[in-house]
Amino acid sequence: MAQELQKRLYGALTDGDEQAGSGQIRAFATHFTALTASKLAGGLVDPKLVLSSLLVALGAPGALVGALVPVREAGALLPQLALAAWIERSKQRKWFWAVGSMGQGAAVLGMAAAALTLEGAAAGWVILACLAVLAICRSAGSASHKDILARTLDKGTRGTVSGLAGTIGAVGVLVFALLLSFGVIPGTPSAIAAVIALAGVLLILAGLVFTRLDEPEADIEDMEQGLGGVRAVFAPLREDAQLRRYILTRTLLISTALAPPFVVMLSASQGESVSLGQLGLLVLASSAAAIVSSYIWGRLSDRSSRRTLIFAGLSAAAVLALAAIIGTLTGGLGGSFGAAGFVFAAKIAYEGARAGRKTYLADMDAHGQKAVYTALSNSILGVMLLLGGGFGLLADLVGPALVLGIFAAMAAGGALVAVGLREVQAGAQDD
Repeated sequence: MAQELQKRLYGALTDGDEQAGSGQIRAFATHFTALTASKLAGGLVDPKLVLSSLLVALGAPGALVGALVPVREAGALLPQLALAAWIERSKQRKWFWAVGSMGQGAAVLGMAAAALTLEGAAAGWVILACLAVLAICRSAGSASHKDILARTLDKGTRGTVSGLAGTIGAVGVLVFALLLSFGVIPGTPSAIAAVIALAGVLLILAGLVFTRLDEPEADIEDMEQGLGGVRAVFAPLREDAQLRRYILTRTLLISTALAPPFVVMLSASQGESVSLGQLGLLVLASSAAAIVSSYIWGRLSDRSSRRTLIFAGLSAAAVLALAAIIGTLTGGLGGSFGAAGFVFAAKIAYEGARAGRKTYLADMDAHGQKAVYTALSNSILGVMLLLGGGFGLLADLVGPALVLGIFAAMAAGGALVAVGLREVQAGAQDD
């Protein structure tokens, strides 16, 4: 009975055959369970909203607060190039994701301990150091997961499992936001530390679940020589024009990831500051956007991840341009509620860009070097994200509204570049 229900659910979620092999159904369930726990934990320790507000409440210096997003994003991407050869030489890659997730959990528990026992700069430095460890551990999972998806799940289900996990994870974050908004969870550092500790436990459990994935051993014959040096790792960048176009698309669409803090900054320019008490509204907006869009973007990506990237770029361009215009004309966005509205819309566009680029890379022809393609593109994006930290300095000079206008132009450029990408989903190629 339970197996029959699993088959029907699998078929309904993926438009797949209800007679799919039990191995595919088990793999889908394992990915879904681990990813859901990981995405929920990620929302509970979001550096853009949760950690930044926590550090402000603990009295950490502004420089440490401003370093959270670059450390988290770039730190998760830059190490992947070094990990690529190691992953490609491994017969099973699930251990990179599993151990990385458990390492993230340990780092998050360290953050919680720091929030409970330290204040000021000491708390900020320890939490930032733990975030760096988290980012490095996360890089192992990110560099390996596209390859694991490609070898354990069929096309047509990979974007769906990520989108569905994102939706369920966002529901959990929404519950957290509601509890925080209505005062069930007090807006105090100790209460937020307890939530962060829960996220650490979830990450450890996600890693344990992923160890149960039935992953076939990879054929690693003749790989030693091909991954022997930096020149070989960078070879796909020289030889594959589609990879270069994909990386350029991703580079321009990092505007969707960088924009939310500037939306909050623009709203704060009217005199409202974001405190732990107001954090619930912003998290509520962000999680609600993920709930209503993650699964849909995932399904669209399984049909055409190229079109998903185009639509997401155009959506982000429209939202950020509107925010820039309103900010320029009025000097703000209407306080916390206005910021929440734009965070909601910007998050929807971000989820589309995220789903599209993940599924495109998972489904594109990587000539047997999926981990190298992933690590190479992610490492380049890590450098771009570090450079993106300069937008904070620019905002201090010219204001956040102009920066949001630049982000709008970048998103529109990303959509334009994505038009030239090849379709990598079979259904889209048949259209």
